[in-house]
Amino acid sequence: MEYAYQSDVGRRREDNQDFAGVFKNEAGALFAVVADGMGGHQGGDVASEMAVSHLGHDFSQTDMHTVEDAVKWLIYDLQRENDKILAVSDHYADLRGMGTTFVAVLVVGHQYIVANIGDSRCYRFSHGELEQLTEDHSLVNELLKHGEISPEEAKHHPQKNVITRTLGVSSDADADVTVFDFGPDDTLLLCSDGLTNMVSDDELKEALGGPGTLDDKCAQLIGWANDAGGLDNITVLLMQRTGGAHHDGE
Repeated sequence: MEYAYQSDVGRRREDNQDFAGVFKNEAGALFAVVADGMGGHQGGDVASEMAVSHLGHDFSQTDMHTVEDAVKWLIYDLQRENDKILAVSDHYADLRGMGTTFVAVLVVGHQYIVANIGDSRCYRFSHGELEQLTEDHSLVNELLKHGEISPEEAKHHPQKNVITRTLGVSSDADADVTVFDFGPDDTLLLCSDGLTNMVSDDELKEALGGPGTLDDKCAQLIGWANDAGGLDNITVLLMQRTGGAHHDGE
């Protein structure tokens, strides 16, 4: 499995509250995570780093090698991390209300699990086609699903940043968890909304289908998001099944 990830503060924010990582467990399974923190002066940084580093560390200690075990572990550990973030948030006044979005891919053999909470996304690019594998947990997406606004209105909606599910704000870690088969031509993209709010699906396809390494494609997408205004932190993580060695770029 080849992978690369990069994160950028963008053009408008002073701090980068996104956090990403890729981890391997004792059975050789891979776990890739992108989290976009929110709340408080430093709360977003704390929540996103807690989610990625704690879950990554816990995963690296496991030796599970079946999808069934991995799904059980992920649901259990997400709830445990949710409780930890809530406890820290309750303990420190300046971290009250902090939370984070969460999107992860856990690769076990020729299958992978996609889990998400919030509006950080996972896409699959295969044979020139792009498919969003996650559904945004956001107010705008709810309005869109119920036909109350159009896709065009959704792009510029004033409440675009209202998230309906997060890790760490309520007592439930309510993640969507789905299992997919890994196709030989699949490239997976995990990203924060700092990318998808700035870069169109056609541009995502152009970058993912173009020449260059996964690191080159991460840098290209971040560059395009910044060229379009860079209104938020931008994190891009790419994974591809190859015969080659693991690769990591940050």
